[in-house]
Amino acid sequence: MILHTGNRTDIPAFYSRWFYRRLKEGYVLVRSPYDPSLVTRYEISKEVVDLIVFCTKNPAPMFPYMEAIAPYSQYWFVTVTPYGNEIEPGIRDKKRIINAFRKLSDIVGANNICWRYDPIFIDKTYTTSYHIKAFEEMCRLLSGYTNTCVISFLDIYQKVRRNFPQAKEVPLQDKLLLGKALIDIGKKYNIKIKTCAEGNLLADAGADCSGCMTQKVFEDAIGSKLVLPKGFKGSRKECSCILSSDIEKRSGCHERTQKALSRGAWRHAGRRVRRHRRIFQSGPGHHPPAVGDLLLCGHGGHLALYRRRHHPAQEKRGISGLLSRGRDRGAP
Repeated sequence: MILHTGNRTDIPAFYSRWFYRRLKEGYVLVRSPYDPSLVTRYEISKEVVDLIVFCTKNPAPMFPYMEAIAPYSQYWFVTVTPYGNEIEPGIRDKKRIINAFRKLSDIVGANNICWRYDPIFIDKTYTTSYHIKAFEEMCRLLSGYTNTCVISFLDIYQKVRRNFPQAKEVPLQDKLLLGKALIDIGKKYNIKIKTCAEGNLLADAGADCSGCMTQKVFEDAIGSKLVLPKGFKGSRKECSCILSSDIEKRSGCHERTQKALSRGAWRHAGRRVRRHRRIFQSGPGHHPPAVGDLLLCGHGGHLALYRRRHHPAQEKRGISGLLSRGRDRGAP
């Protein structure tokens, strides 16, 4: 099984202590984002988990727990972009993030950490020239600490259009110009450029367009072959990333970006993070929140308490009834 911690919420940045508890207790319960009554239990052990994939914009809070993660094969995606606080008001100083990236690379190795420079958008402030200059400076600082950088251009989804109305699609000519410039800079610093969901747009310029979370990437990370399930499909038609088991709740992080969260959703995520911290500071004997809430969906083992709080009509069925629908649905 590949355990994924980052598609929905930045666990390393905001819930590192919770994740450490999950490792120690050996399981995690995950509420479906589409059907709140469906809860899946994933066992966390060396016998079951082939690889843990982390996606984060700040790995530093996980450093105190790296010894607990060390027995597991790991692959990290760390996003470092050149945008200021007007675009990413919840992100720490980029120099500190880069220093944390370098420290993480020293722990896990350059082959097991990938830099994400995405999404790329262009406006009057963040021009093509600005991106080229910023990217080269970041390459200079990260050279030797990673072998790969993933780039992609901003897609104007409905949520992006709502939360980031001034954003515009990057014109094709600018994609080609900027893409080639970044690829050439990457070659200079021995950093391979991969594209994410951009098709073969930059293949002729020298980009690796095979995908960022592919079977080969993860096999290289663990040093052995992976057997995918029959009927495997990627997460979206333009993406070749392989299926994995997400253990996060949506909108659980407070590192707001304009494209990702509305102001209301950002405040809600902030309340969730603060509540999470209060729970862990309250000491033994506290009552943990419901399954899936705050990502604390396995904390303390009070499964019946969780279930009664959200499913009073099903109380007589026992906790096994809640878990049975998802117990055998763990993705590889």
